[in-house]
Amino acid sequence: MTTTANAKPASAGATFLDISSSRKATNTIATVVVWAAMILAMVPLVWVLWELFARGSGIIFSADWWTTSQRGVMNSVAGGGAAHAIIGTFVQTILASIISIPIGIFTAIYLVEYSKGGWLARTTTFMVDILSGVPSIVAALFIFAMWITLFGFGRSGFAVALSLVLLMIPIVVRNTEEMLRVVPMDLREASYALGVPKWKTIARIVLPTALSGIVTGIMLAIARVMGESSPVLVLVGSSSIINWDAFKGSQSSLPLMMLDMYKAGAQPAVLDKLWGAALTLVILIAILNIAARVISAKFSVKK
Repeated sequence: MTTTANAKPASAGATFLDISSSRKATNTIATVVVWAAMILAMVPLVWVLWELFARGSGIIFSADWWTTSQRGVMNSVAGGGAAHAIIGTFVQTILASIISIPIGIFTAIYLVEYSKGGWLARTTTFMVDILSGVPSIVAALFIFAMWITLFGFGRSGFAVALSLVLLMIPIVVRNTEEMLRVVPMDLREASYALGVPKWKTIARIVLPTALSGIVTGIMLAIARVMGESSPVLVLVGSSSIINWDAFKGSQSSLPLMMLDMYKAGAQPAVLDKLWGAALTLVILIAILNIAARVISAKFSVKK
């Protein structure tokens, strides 16, 4: 009896060790697969960044690249800069952000905090889902038909900004909506229990708590629209001079400058400008993302 009694714990211990070894092996395999997938995903990213830096760094380190335009300089000839395209990109993106960010945030606040699942909320959600999948060329053609053909306004940087608004709003709405839903209901209920009005609870408690995620989503939306080429092809004319007025005249941008250089041929000077414009766009987007991280870390609620 004693031998039998002692044999059972030993058998149970062996089974436990077998299960533990199996789990360790499974965990090791899963870890290797995850790391391999991460490395595989990093290969094209690093390759693209290396190509951009290797081919475009030679021209962007010149001060003229950031301070002068291509006015009076042929595309096939070395010289000039991308100031006209950089300014046009910023002007169009800022106008689109001024319009789309408030609309997107307030729409998300309505969907999360005020709607009760009624027909208006369902319709809004449905329209946001549709806009999320709209190609940029469709947004550009819609603005062309409405703003230029129907209302009679000319092609301009503001028309480009309007098409970018259609692309930005669904991203801002979806991201802000998800971030607001992450905020615990306990925070809201505690604020209500203290007699704080709902609007002030949202402004002082909910939004600051979700600020980090909201800012990140906004930067992702801005990064997406900064590189769109379809709207600038359809809605604004190319220009080699600096134009700060988005409501009048042709206005270049970095995507449009790249397309102009691509059409100019394969001369070394043209390729240098093309790769330089591409690297400049990547650098600007990287700076925006770093700034978003700093802002969210500084102003978000500390745990």
